Amino acid sequence: MAVTQLDDLPEDCLAHVITFTTPHYACQSVLVSAMFRRSIESDIVWEKFLPRDYRDIVSKLVSPIEFSSTRDLFFKLSAPLLIDGGTKTFAIDKITNKKCYMLSARELSIAWTSFPLYWCWKRLLQSRFAEGVELIMFCRLEIYGKVNTRILSSDTTYGAYLVIKFADRTFGLDSLLSEISIEVGNYKSRRKTYLSYNKRMKQEFGRVFNPRHKIDKPRSRLRSKVCEVEECFLHERKDGWLEVELGEFYCDCTDREVIMSLEEEVKGEHLKGGLIVEGIELRPKY
Repeated sequence: MAVTQLDDLPEDCLAHVITFTTPHYACQSVLVSAMFRRSIESDIVWEKFLPRDYRDIVSKLVSPIEFSSTRDLFFKLSAPLLIDGGTKTFAIDKITNKKCYMLSARELSIAWTSFPLYWCWKRLLQSRFAEGVELIMFCRLEIYGKVNTRILSSDTTYGAYLVIKFADRTFGLDSLLSEISIEVGNYKSRRKTYLSYNKRMKQEFGRVFNPRHKIDKPRSRLRSKVCEVEECFLHERKDGWLEVELGEFYCDCTDREVIMSLEEEVKGEHLKGGLIVEGIELRPKY
């Protein structure tokens, strides 16, 4: 019986096969044969990789984009673009072709931001959003965000990340624990973290959380605090901001509300200031 070679298959058949992979593997397939190289240009492939509601998403873009093909559209949507009047961004993850969203500070519920003595809305540098909000000085910190699972990719585990920076005059933020949580239906996860801007403290966090470092007994106030906290602290992002993971959740096919939050464990304990909030990002976890 004759063996069918790849180059003997119809081009649309190869294109259909590629749709069962991911954009990453699809782009790698061009190295297999010239037939794959032609098939990868097919709109059949990239229409499959785009989210089903991509036309609706494109209609919400703040700045319209021009594209020459469905493939071109996919890669233009893989960079974060402003939607919904500039209060959110949307992007497609190029590895998994899953949806990514970011809610700006304006989309969040942050206690007391309507009082200019406590919080200040300001233009942000190195941000995708026009503005963010800075904590001037107040004794409470409560940040909440909500999103509906219907706008996300189904059958996907998402992580939610609070994206922040610290002003030069930051004070009082790393003195007390903050509780971070995710709630979806009957599921709720709670963890604790410190909003640390101190490099020495960050190094201490890393040393204590290092599994190769044996901890016998806490010998300092800092050490004892760190031992109570799960391994969830600030990480530097490529865009120059910092992020802390609020938690993760599984997005199935149901229509549910996701509630994300950060609030101090002991409310109103002392004054604090210098926290700059950009927003909350939701992206698939690999």
